[in-house]
Amino acid sequence: MIRIEQQDDAKKGRFIIYEDDQKAGEITYTWARDTKFIIDHTEVNKAFSGKGLAKKLVLSAADFARKNEIKIVPLCPYAKHVFEKEKELQDLVV
Repeated sequence: MIRIEQQDDAKKGRFIIYEDDQKAGEITYTWARDTKFIIDHTEVNKAFSGKGLAKKLVLSAADFARKNEIKIVPLCPYAKHVFEKEKELQDLVV
């Protein structure tokens, strides 16, 4: 079972993905203002690679941004690739 949790301290945050209660990876971000955050890193542990978990993390960040009317600066190369490839996400990018 896949589960994603968000942690945020108003300066930095992350989405952590778990598979069967084992931490599989995370995406980290830094707040740039109240209306924008920067995705700076996406990582999935090698034992969980090839399952699309990194993309699920990016999509979770995008869902959070959309629900809260926030824009995203995807500095992480993987996140940037996903935002460029997925046309329906491009309105979230600064």
